Amino acid sequence: MKAEEKKSSRWVLHLDMDAFYAAVEELDHPAYRGKPVVVGADPKGGTGRGVVSTANYAARKFGIHSAQPISQAYRLCPHAFFVPGRPQRYGEVSRQVMKILADFSPQMQQISIDEAFLDITQTVRGFGTPRTLAEKLQARIRVETGLTASIGLAGNMFVAKVASDLHKPAGLTMCAPGEEKHFLAPLPIKKLWGVGPKTDDKLRAAGFITIGDLAQCPPEILIKKMGKWGAHLWELASGRDDRPVEDWGPRKSLSQEHTWDEDVSDAHIVEQRLWKIADDLSRDLRAEKIKGRVLTVKIRLEGFLTYTRRQTLARHTDDAELMRAVAVKLFRSFDRAGKRVRLIGINISDFGMPQAEQLQLFEAAPQPERKDQVAQLLDHVREKFGEEAAQRASLVGEQSHHFLGAEEVIKRGGSAQAPD
Repeated sequence: MKAEEKKSSRWVLHLDMDAFYAAVEELDHPAYRGKPVVVGADPKGGTGRGVVSTANYAARKFGIHSAQPISQAYRLCPHAFFVPGRPQRYGEVSRQVMKILADFSPQMQQISIDEAFLDITQTVRGFGTPRTLAEKLQARIRVETGLTASIGLAGNMFVAKVASDLHKPAGLTMCAPGEEKHFLAPLPIKKLWGVGPKTDDKLRAAGFITIGDLAQCPPEILIKKMGKWGAHLWELASGRDDRPVEDWGPRKSLSQEHTWDEDVSDAHIVEQRLWKIADDLSRDLRAEKIKGRVLTVKIRLEGFLTYTRRQTLARHTDDAELMRAVAVKLFRSFDRAGKRVRLIGINISDFGMPQAEQLQLFEAAPQPERKDQVAQLLDHVREKFGEEAAQRASLVGEQSHHFLGAEEVIKRGGSAQAPD
């Protein structure tokens, strides 16, 4: 057994999926594989106003990175595949990954759609060593999802997270117990949690270039320079992190937003988007088998002024029609003072599944079975044929289509067909 894999009182694993959104796009679209892929806003030939959500490693070679203006990304690599995000698909794959993780330890803390911590102290014995466990975990994810993940192993959460980022993609990096300070010492201070560009500049100006520089500095000097934050930085630089890996509990809310490339003044356009958002949220709720009761509409106007309007519903719901009606009512009651809309979004929270459910305001008639049929068939058609394969008539108006919508399919008693 290697020295780095000796028994320890604690082993923490941090897993981070590699270029997650872009990797899912490559998985689903073979033509993208090996080519630069950028997930985010429409670049519109270099005039788009949005940002990059993520980019695969082929695109990163051109200097493209997340949160970068999409127009800049286009100038850096105009021949890249620029694709819109698909939140539902990413959520589906994320749930698949998290289920795999749960098989390796019940002590899990998911911190984003594509990363999580596991405390494997109690389960590592069944695999022999921490490295063996990590290798088996990576292999299962690769076989069952077709994607790669990078893993960091250490005695605490902070060092494990730093380790997972050092050898991407598909990396496996370990820090032996007791070697935390030595492991962190040569790394740049921007690797410390909470050190952004401004703090990085401030620390560099004070002569701190590496994490080791901070660890060697007496903590009282850092406290004098940076207050209590200085003491926290010294603890991290010394490889100290006693936080437990713990489940944050069930999801508190679900939300969807849309930002227009150009601010819109037409309320009808905004309301159509609210219907699309409500439809997407309804699908997310059904996928997670939850219902929400508090609906919040987020409105961002030109000039980045942001407002929210909220309503508590009479009962918990996952019904798209109900959420759309309430969202539209809240939007119509909001005085925009003539300003155009830049962003619109819906958040649903206060999850539960109460036994006694009252008929909802805005709900014309109790037809839960038929509504469930429509919703489930929409999910099935989209999963099989893609996001645009079926839309509700309320969203597309009176435009003609080359395929049947789910509600029409139910009327006819048949099955939905993909367009030719």
